[in-house]
Amino acid sequence: MTLSAEPRISSELRIPIVVKRTVADNTLRGRIFNIQRFSLNDGQGIRTLVFFKGCTHRCPWCANPESMSPRIHVIKRQAKCLNCRTCLQDPDECPSGAMEYVGEDITLPELMKRLLKDEVFFRSSGGGVTLSGGEVLMQHAFASALLQELQALGIHTAIETAGDAPRDHLLALADRCDQVLFDFKIMDPSLARSILNMNQPRVLENFSELARRGVKLLPRLPLIPGYTLKPENMQQILDFLKPFHLNEIHLLPFHKYGEAKYPLLGKTYSMHKTPVPDAETLALYRALAESYGYRVTLGG
Repeated sequence: MTLSAEPRISSELRIPIVVKRTVADNTLRGRIFNIQRFSLNDGQGIRTLVFFKGCTHRCPWCANPESMSPRIHVIKRQAKCLNCRTCLQDPDECPSGAMEYVGEDITLPELMKRLLKDEVFFRSSGGGVTLSGGEVLMQHAFASALLQELQALGIHTAIETAGDAPRDHLLALADRCDQVLFDFKIMDPSLARSILNMNQPRVLENFSELARRGVKLLPRLPLIPGYTLKPENMQQILDFLKPFHLNEIHLLPFHKYGEAKYPLLGKTYSMHKTPVPDAETLALYRALAESYGYRVTLGG
């Protein structure tokens, strides 16, 4: 999404998140905010990423702040504004496209139609579709049906999640995908709750259950200065993972790619003065993970 340097924000549209069957076409509807094509991250091969709207967590470093609210927003890109005398604050009526919806409700057939445009790339590269967010588990019914449709066509499927949801919601997706990219953040339960609004004991229990069921798991560790980029936090994650005998781990260095989105949404970016980790620091954390026998990838 192209973002203006001088944003103005309208109020949110009061549209509740939708996960339901419609009477007219008897299909599920979900709420997404982006479809990213031709990605080489978040799973094997060439992938298309579907970003679901809504997240229960409040990570200060989030690169997709538009994903947090389950509601559909309207943003205004001031650089494209024609300064009409009377602004209707309506993307459907805006002559320049300065007003824009963030989020859309979509049916399963329509989403499948968009995703299958890239089927030839999935087949030729061993790629597929990854469901991300936000937190995809918030829309488990729609996401589960989508994964089932993709698997029926033999398309590789993956989800990216923090695993903080009722177990049956997680299992509904894990049982219908080829890989789960599982993010570990703050291990201390009280800090995870107060900073991220995360139930860390549930996260660890859910991961253990997925491992017990033989789900293909890929742990991912965001390296965030002041939060997760601490030797003791990294050590706790690696010690927790050790009994599962996994071969690969991804380390995700902190970046500020999402900073420009915050003012568009009327939010303050609290990580503005936080420096990104330098090469020496990243090398130390990589070496620590490798000392546990992991094949380490920096980045997704």
